[in-house]
Amino acid sequence: MRFEVVTLFPELIDAFAGVGLIGRAIEHGKLRIAACSPREHATDRHRSVDDAPFGGGSGMVMMPEPLCAAIEALSAKAEQDGAPRARRVLLGPQGALFTQAEARRLAGLDAIMLICGRYEGIDERVASVCDEALSLGDFVLNGGEVAAMAVIEAVSRLLPDVLGNAQSLAEESHSAGVLEYPQYTRPRSFRGMDVPEVLLSGNHALIERWRRAQALARTRALRPDLFARLELGADDRSLLREHDRGSEKK
Repeated sequence: MRFEVVTLFPELIDAFAGVGLIGRAIEHGKLRIAACSPREHATDRHRSVDDAPFGGGSGMVMMPEPLCAAIEALSAKAEQDGAPRARRVLLGPQGALFTQAEARRLAGLDAIMLICGRYEGIDERVASVCDEALSLGDFVLNGGEVAAMAVIEAVSRLLPDVLGNAQSLAEESHSAGVLEYPQYTRPRSFRGMDVPEVLLSGNHALIERWRRAQALARTRALRPDLFARLELGADDRSLLREHDRGSEKK
C-alpha cells in the first residue's frame, strides 16, 4: 500500500516511517510513505502557506493554493509512475469518526492520501478536491500529523504480512466490537496481585471462555456505548451471568 501525506512538517512523517513495525514494513517493501509540504508549492518569496481569515477572527488559515497544488502534485506523480490515484482524505474535526471499521475499509484501498491541517484550520475550498474527511475524535490537536500517523498505523497493521501475527488481529480490542480481555505475564505474583488461576490451568477451552467473559464484562463496564451495539448470543449471555455470579462471591 502507498500512503501520501500532505503536511507542513514532513520530517515528522519521515521519523515515524523509520521505526518499529512501519519501518520494517517499508524496508520489506510492504508499504510506501511519501510526504509533501505545501511550502514546496507556495508562489511568493516567503513561501507563505497561511493568511488571515476573511471576516476577522483569531489565528491564521491555510491557503487553498499551496495545499491544492501539493495534493495535485502527488496525484500527478502517481499517474506518471503508472500507480493508482490515492483516495484523498482530509483530516479534521469535520470528518467522520475514524474507527476500526474505517481502518478495515481503508485497508482495502491501493493508496491513501492524508491531508494535514495546521493553524486555525484549512480554507474550506480545499474540501472540493478531497474524497472524504476523517477525525480521530472530539478533541483538539495542533495539526493533522498525529492523526495521519494514527491512520497509517491502524490501516497498515491490517495488511497481509505487516503485523506478522494474524491471530493478534483477531483477538485485539475492537476487532470484534469488544475490548480485549486482560493480559498477564511473569511473574505469577506481583505486589500481592496474582495471575488468575484459570490462565495457569492448561485447559484451553476454559481459558477461552474466561477470556470471552472478561472481554464482554470489560466492554460493558468501560465502554457501554460499544456494549449497547453488541448482539449477544445465548452463550455470551450465559458467560456474563457466570462472571457476575463469580464477582458477587468475592
